[in-house]
Amino acid sequence: MLVQYRFQTVGDFLAEYSSNISLGGMYIVTDKPRAEGEMIYLQFGLRDGSHLIEGLGRVVRSNPPGRVPPGGEPGMGIEFVNFDDESMRLIEEIVSRRTPPRGS
Repeated sequence: MLVQYRFQTVGDFLAEYSSNISLGGMYIVTDKPRAEGEMIYLQFGLRDGSHLIEGLGRVVRSNPPGRVPPGGEPGMGIEFVNFDDESMRLIEEIVSRRTPPRGS
């Protein structure tokens, strides 16, 4: 299954997902999460066709509307299974920007 998201700018993508991404996966807010265990091919890109993050993931948590934990949002937790080097570099950069240095 292919899941695509398009953004106007890299900043729009970061505003939407920077708090929901780690080196191992991400949480995608959606009212139509896929089933746990399902493999999906993710593409996050810009409206001009440029790819930001692309690769294969596994749904490890599914929270459909009506079954969302308190304080949570409907969506799905995705474990990164096979993402290209360029995608992983961007993910590492996003995570490092929001992680405070040790000792802070």
